[in-house]
Amino acid sequence: MVRRDAAREYVRGSLWVLPTLCVLGAVVLGSLLSLIDVGPGSPLAFQGTADDARSLLIGITGTMVTVIALLLGLAVVALQLSSTQFSPRLLRNFLRDRPNQVVLGVFVGTFAYSAAGLFTVGVAGGQRVEEFPRFAVSVAIALLFASLALLVFFADHLAHSIQVDAIMRVVERRTLPVIRSSAAVGGGEPRDVPAGALSVLARHSGYVQAVDVRRLANAATKCGVTVRLRPRVGEHVVAGTILGWAWPDAAGGSASDEPAVTAILDRAVRIGFERTLEQDPGFGFRQLVDVACKALSPAVNDPYTAVQAVEHLSVLFGVLAAGPTSHHIARDRNGTARVVVPVRTFPEHLALGMGLIRRYGAAEPTVVQALLRLLQSCASMTLDEPERWSAIRTQGELLVADAEREVAQAADLAVVYTEADALRRMLPGGQAGQQQAAE
Repeated sequence: MVRRDAAREYVRGSLWVLPTLCVLGAVVLGSLLSLIDVGPGSPLAFQGTADDARSLLIGITGTMVTVIALLLGLAVVALQLSSTQFSPRLLRNFLRDRPNQVVLGVFVGTFAYSAAGLFTVGVAGGQRVEEFPRFAVSVAIALLFASLALLVFFADHLAHSIQVDAIMRVVERRTLPVIRSSAAVGGGEPRDVPAGALSVLARHSGYVQAVDVRRLANAATKCGVTVRLRPRVGEHVVAGTILGWAWPDAAGGSASDEPAVTAILDRAVRIGFERTLEQDPGFGFRQLVDVACKALSPAVNDPYTAVQAVEHLSVLFGVLAAGPTSHHIARDRNGTARVVVPVRTFPEHLALGMGLIRRYGAAEPTVVQALLRLLQSCASMTLDEPERWSAIRTQGELLVADAEREVAQAADLAVVYTEADALRRMLPGGQAGQQQAAE
C-alpha cells in the first residue's frame, strides 16, 4: 500500500505520465477511426484528395511541435518565477496542476494522431493510393481546433495561477483537509518507551512522507509488540539513526526479532527525498511561511504579500486551534496501544509558523498587526487548554517586544498596541476571557 501510494503521488506530480497516456490513446483512436468508412459526400468526410490530406497532417504535426515548445517555455517561466519570487517548495503545486497536464496531453496526443496518420493516408504497401480514411482526417482537424482553444485557455490559466493570491489559495485549500484528517485520528498521550526496547534503525535517508498506520498496527498485533516512531511525519531522518522502537506487550510478545520488526517499518513507513502534503500539515504551513519570508526579504521588499500570507495562515491556524493535536495511537481490539505516531502540538505549530515571520517582519507594524490578528483568531477558536492559552500569550508578548525594539517611531506602534490589547482581553484573565469563563 505504501508503494502504491508513493506511485500515486509520483504520477500526480509528473508532467510526462498523462501526456504519454494521451499519445497511446491517440494512436489507438486513430487506428479505430481509420476503420470507419465514410463516403466523400458525407458532411463528416474530408473533401480534399489524398495529397491534400497528407499535406494537412504534415502541417498539423509541425504546428503542434511549435505549440508544444511554446507551452513548455511558458511553463518553465512560470516555474522559475514561482521559485524565485515566492518559494521553491511551491514548484510541486505547479507540477501537480491537472489543467496543465491535460493541455500538454492534448497537444502531444494531437501530434501523435496526425503523425501516425501519415503512415496510412495516401499510401498502401509503399504505393500511392487515392483511398484514405476521410473521417479520421476530419477528426485531426477537430483536434487542431481543440488544441488552439486549449492554448488560449492555458495562457489564461497560467496568468491566473502565478498570481500570489491564487498560489496561496491553492496551498490553503490543499492543507485544510490534511489538518482535519490529522485531528480526526488523535489518540491521546502514549506511555514512555520502556527500558530495553528494541531500537529500529532507518535504512534510508530522507523525509518521512507517510505512515500506513493500519498496516503497521496489524503487523504489530501479530508480532505482539508495540511500535513507536521517533520522527514525526515531515521530519528528516538519516540512515543509521533511530526510526522507532518496539517492545513486547504483557501477553508475552517478543521484540527480539529485529529483522522482522525492521521489515514491518520498511513496509509501513515511506521515506522520500521531499516532503509531501499527504499526512504532513506542517508542509502547508511551511509553504505559506516561505512566501511571507520571501516577501519580507530585502530583494523583494513586499510587506503586503507577507500580510496576505499571514491571513491565509490565519485560516489554517484557526482550524488547527479548533481541533485536538494529540499523538496518533492505534489500538487493537483489547485496547492495547500497538502503534504510536508522534505529531506536532498546537504550540509547536504556532511557534514554527510565526517565529520566522516575526523575526523577519518585526520592523513592519502592518505585519505585526496581521500576526496579532492571527493570534486573536486562534484565541477565539482554540480549545480550552492552558498549554494553548500560554502559547498564544507568549507569541503575543514576543511580537510586541520585537516590534518595540525594531520600530523607530513610537506613533507607528499604535496599531500594534491596539491589536495586542484586543488579544489580551480575549485571553483568560482579560475582560473577554473572564466573561467567557463566567458563561
